Amino acid sequence: MNEMRKILSVVFFSSMAGLAFEVLLARVFSISLWYHFAFMIISIAMLGLAAGGAVLSLFPRLRSVRNIGTYAFCLAVAMPAGYLLTSLFPFDPVRLAWEKTEVLRLGLYYMVLALPFFFGGLITAAAFAGESRRSGLIYAADLLGAGMGSVGILLLTGMMSPERGIFVLSAIVLAVSFTVAGTRIKAASLLLIGANLAIFILQPAFARLRLSPYKELPAALLYPGAKMLRTYFTPFAQIDTFRSPAVRFAPGLSLAYFSPLPEQIGFSIDGGNISAITGTKDRAALEFLGSLPAALPYEIRPRRKVLVLDPGGGLQVLLARHYKSGVIRGIETNPWLAEIIRNDFGTFSGDVYDGNSATGLGRSWLAGRNETFDLIDISLQDAAPAGSFGIAEDYRYTVEAFREYFRHLGKDGVLCVSLYIIPPPRNELRILATLAAAMESSGIRDPARHVAAIRSWGSVSILAKKSPLDEKETAAVRGFARRCMFDLAYLPGMTAGESNRFVKMPTNGYFNAFAAILSQPERAGFMERYIFDVDPVHDDAPFFHYFLKIRKIGEVYRVMGGKWQFFLEEGFIIPALLVQAAILSVLIILLPVFAARGKWRTGEPVNRRNGEAGLLPYFALLGFGYMFVEITMIQRFILPLENPSYAMAAVLATLLFSSGTGSLMSHRHEKLGGRWIPAVTATVIVLYCLFLPAATSVIAQFRPPLSFLLVFPAIFPAGFVMGIPFPVGIRALGEENPQLITWAWAINGCCSVIGPLCAILLAMAAGFRNVLLAGALAYFLAFIDISVFRKRK
Repeated sequence: MNEMRKILSVVFFSSMAGLAFEVLLARVFSISLWYHFAFMIISIAMLGLAAGGAVLSLFPRLRSVRNIGTYAFCLAVAMPAGYLLTSLFPFDPVRLAWEKTEVLRLGLYYMVLALPFFFGGLITAAAFAGESRRSGLIYAADLLGAGMGSVGILLLTGMMSPERGIFVLSAIVLAVSFTVAGTRIKAASLLLIGANLAIFILQPAFARLRLSPYKELPAALLYPGAKMLRTYFTPFAQIDTFRSPAVRFAPGLSLAYFSPLPEQIGFSIDGGNISAITGTKDRAALEFLGSLPAALPYEIRPRRKVLVLDPGGGLQVLLARHYKSGVIRGIETNPWLAEIIRNDFGTFSGDVYDGNSATGLGRSWLAGRNETFDLIDISLQDAAPAGSFGIAEDYRYTVEAFREYFRHLGKDGVLCVSLYIIPPPRNELRILATLAAAMESSGIRDPARHVAAIRSWGSVSILAKKSPLDEKETAAVRGFARRCMFDLAYLPGMTAGESNRFVKMPTNGYFNAFAAILSQPERAGFMERYIFDVDPVHDDAPFFHYFLKIRKIGEVYRVMGGKWQFFLEEGFIIPALLVQAAILSVLIILLPVFAARGKWRTGEPVNRRNGEAGLLPYFALLGFGYMFVEITMIQRFILPLENPSYAMAAVLATLLFSSGTGSLMSHRHEKLGGRWIPAVTATVIVLYCLFLPAATSVIAQFRPPLSFLLVFPAIFPAGFVMGIPFPVGIRALGEENPQLITWAWAINGCCSVIGPLCAILLAMAAGFRNVLLAGALAYFLAFIDISVFRKRK
């Protein structure tokens, strides 16, 4: 039993370190490169775990549980070694445009970063192969360790930079290997623990995180006189504050304004998304606020009560103050940014985050109140314009969100959305289409009478009024646009000749597109013909930033000048990763097939009697099913928890802990190990399709930390039953043919790679509710497979 405890401790801590290392690598990629390359880490991790199982299938001598101490040592070494190698030989996707050898560096990234997960896969697969009768205990240790890692990483990333966290994780695993391995590895572990601590404390130049020189922050710091002020580490983002001549934040400022801007301090999120905190000491310099397109709602009528959603650096709050608004509330999604500006730049910014401000998701904050406003101001300008990663869910700009905003407008209240112009037009057209759909579903029959939009050289502001715009208001819009040299994009009753006058474009595309979208007879035809997908988005598939149409790929490629990098930014990394992951997964799965053709190196023939291999699809289906449910649960809890990062942490921790509990109970109570358990799991998931929306609505009524705590009872039943089928299958294989256990682990891991990618693509096409149903179907098919297998016995 003492030996079993050692095995379980190694599995627990290696799983904990593996998941935490995966999160840290994603953070490293987000900061040093871009968010969409961070997504690649998921594929690397799961493929590494699967490869460990495949190798054990090829080399049976490596399956001995006596080796797991050595594997743990290798895992501890591979984590910092992989990071350091990628730091010393940095890959930069921008350079791919002119240096094709960058592809080789990308290949190096795959190999060295997959190694830690490969050793983690060896540990768990060897434990299953050697102790299949105790698979419930082993799987519980694996899941509970991962759950602990998902919680612990929040604390770690809030205290230090991600690269330093990697050396901490390595030291933890080295301590574990010291307790279970032989004398030589004990000595080496002590030596490397000391080396890790030295690097952690001293952090020499070779171990520091390096940002791509093509990211916004390094570029801004190259200006003469630029100075870094401070770096803040939060659980889900690195925030840097700095001074630089590059910081000149006045989106779409009128070409007729010639006075200097006030002093501004720049800040960046993960080395990009540069914005600014505007100083308020020089009152005269704040006159520039009246020359921004975002001033449109104030120019047509005074706004006594204003709600600013996501103020960021506070520019929209200063705009409301400039126009003497009485009550100004600000709701910021990023609580750490609000805290930094309030504590460290409160006086400089004019206390933009004062007692009337709050943090959270704006629509959720509104949902619990009956308060109404004269203006709800939404700015998508609080960051430098850049391509958006196409898979990101965004609940702020769905039809349901805009309906909520309209519900909280007074009789003549307005909703204003300001955003950068990033050609070709797509963000602004989707905003307009979503606004039109929300207005029509709210009882506004003719949205065209309620909308006005103006365009400057770099931004556009769209105003939607709850009541129709009257003649006085339309005249005010025309006067403001003419005075500031802004172009009318749309106004009730305007002609094409009134548009495209000051900032001329080759065609009058804005007026034509806006008029078509706001016209019910013309809207469907325009949406069908347009090069991008700008249809309204809903909560069930809230992919606001995904615009690509498969059938228009060739046309988009020509319009973007034959640059494939555009597709990477727009979200096509997901299908690209799916193809890549599918090819690598097939190779990993097929490796043991070659061993099955005869005797392998050990001379041991592979047992293929009684069709035990027929149970292998069972493990593939479990991989797909678990990931489909996990991805959907994370998505469903973004709204009640008001933050994607909170939702991921809470859901992952709950699912892993509850699944680990289910696996542990299946070991202690044999009745839970019946072949019927996948069918029960499928039934539970179908019930979640029916009742999950109601549960999330109830949780949304509570504030953190109570809302976080309520996630546990909401998800626990699903996680509990989802943790049982895998150890049940392992025990079944162990009774008939233990040689297939490591292959089953590899198959499950490969399908866990492909599963999240398929879930995202399916959600884009059919919504997350159907993804959850697909997860239920996978578990039901697993039930059929294991039932057939049992009957053959």
